[in-house]
Amino acid sequence: MRAVRREPTARVPVWLMRQAGRYMAEYRDVRKNIGFVELCKTPRLAADVMLTAVDKLGVDAAIIFSDILLVLEPMGMSLTFSAGDGPVLEHPLRTPSDVERITELADVSPLQFVFDVVTETRCGLDQRLPLIGFSGAPFTLAGYMIEGGGSNQFLETKRFMYRYPDAWEKLMGKLTNSLARYLRGQVDAGAQVVQIFDSWVGCLSCGDYSRYVLPATKQLIAQLRDIPTIYFGTGNPELLTLMKQAGSSVIGVDWRIDIAAACERLGNDVAIQGNLDPAILLSEPEIVRNKTLNILRKINGRDGYIFNLGHGILPQTPVENVVTLVETVHGYNVRS
Repeated sequence: MRAVRREPTARVPVWLMRQAGRYMAEYRDVRKNIGFVELCKTPRLAADVMLTAVDKLGVDAAIIFSDILLVLEPMGMSLTFSAGDGPVLEHPLRTPSDVERITELADVSPLQFVFDVVTETRCGLDQRLPLIGFSGAPFTLAGYMIEGGGSNQFLETKRFMYRYPDAWEKLMGKLTNSLARYLRGQVDAGAQVVQIFDSWVGCLSCGDYSRYVLPATKQLIAQLRDIPTIYFGTGNPELLTLMKQAGSSVIGVDWRIDIAAACERLGNDVAIQGNLDPAILLSEPEIVRNKTLNILRKINGRDGYIFNLGHGILPQTPVENVVTLVETVHGYNVRS
């Protein structure tokens, strides 16, 4: 939390996206008997999965075990997860009239199971470690709602955005207000900081980001002004300075830009998180160690830095490589 506030720290803190997941045998054992969505909706099990990962890796923060798309169910979208195909949202939004059937969440009680996951995790977590809540960003969630699932080119999303700007703005408004209440509910349940995942935003040009995305993201973060926030996007480093304008406490950086260049672009008035390529964890421990040290040296003792990957841990990752990463970060003296 000191790093989030850009205060000096004795060493660099580290946590990892998807630090609880399929690469761990303990997680796979749990999943033998329960589906993914059911796991997310079973607070004791969801908390245990994350607490196991935190204990095994020795990271400096936990993030709740959940999924960015769960918030869309009470908003009127039917969500399923199919093996091999990922999430599927039935009846995707394709016209302005479709936006009318989406409900803004004035009441977030249908998501109480997420808040219970937060509370269960907080109760089981070492009190010295912060707990991170999260949601998808308005743009990324809108993309899922329009595409109906994953996408490579986001053609339907862009078509909707360009063709129906008024309906797009209305959809983004519903998402923004719903997410603000949802994230505040996570903080009320015990989270100390929240991360906003804009996983698809890299498909946009700078101009389109400024026109169609930045206003809603800025409004969301403004509604959380008293809550520390991490804003993380992937795919297009040219967006970093625009993303900073959204007003988040921390900007998450993926691996497509050198971390020193990212620091230069973002300046010293915002904290930075990132940015090791997750694929490096598929290599050998010595390579993991060297690549990690390379990033730490480039940070050069900068206040307000949190080590993380540039995206989530890959399912094929050897656990010992993740442990090597964490130990390398912890063993690096930022003041040396």
